Amino acid sequence: MNRKELIEAILKNKELSHMTKKEAEQFLGTFIDVVRKTVKKGDDVSLVGFGTFSRVKRAARMGMNPATGEKIKIKARTLPKFRPGKAWKEMF
Repeated sequence: MNRKELIEAILKNKELSHMTKKEAEQFLGTFIDVVRKTVKKGDDVSLVGFGTFSRVKRAARMGMNPATGEKIKIKARTLPKFRPGKAWKEMF
């Protein structure tokens, strides 16, 4: 499902049928922006029953170029992470 399909699915919900497509797009865009900014700042976003967005630090490490076999150093970096909530995990 892509962004456009997600917006269409949201609009099919009976409780949200009053929303226009533009309002749904703005809501989704705002939600994504708030989550990105919050996680970038270092805070977690926890949605009970869905999951938690957070950021993790990955340490520097040694890797290998699979084409040449040459060892390379991979720099440390900070990445976003999503952990599904208990209810979501139990669905599978």
